[in-house]
Amino acid sequence: MPIPSIAALQTSIASLRNKESTTAQFCVLWRSQDGLLDALPPRYREVMDDLLGRLESGSAFSEESCSYSQDDLLGALEDWLNKAQAKLEA
Repeated sequence: MPIPSIAALQTSIASLRNKESTTAQFCVLWRSQDGLLDALPPRYREVMDDLLGRLESGSAFSEESCSYSQDDLLGALEDWLNKAQAKLEA
């Protein structure tokens, strides 16, 4: 069973992919998950912040002119969520 904050973050990935939210809204939501982040080892926050920083940087440029692929970064964040959920359920 997904943890509520993880389920919300999973939904936010789909929303960003479907252009239902902006990158800025997406990143604010992810960074506001203090309860989830506090329950995980500090390295999880570091990795998440790195991925979100790249996502924000990439949003300032067109897909062709940026070295960060939004799809790849969202895939990495999905992996991050899966690992976070597994860590919390262990």
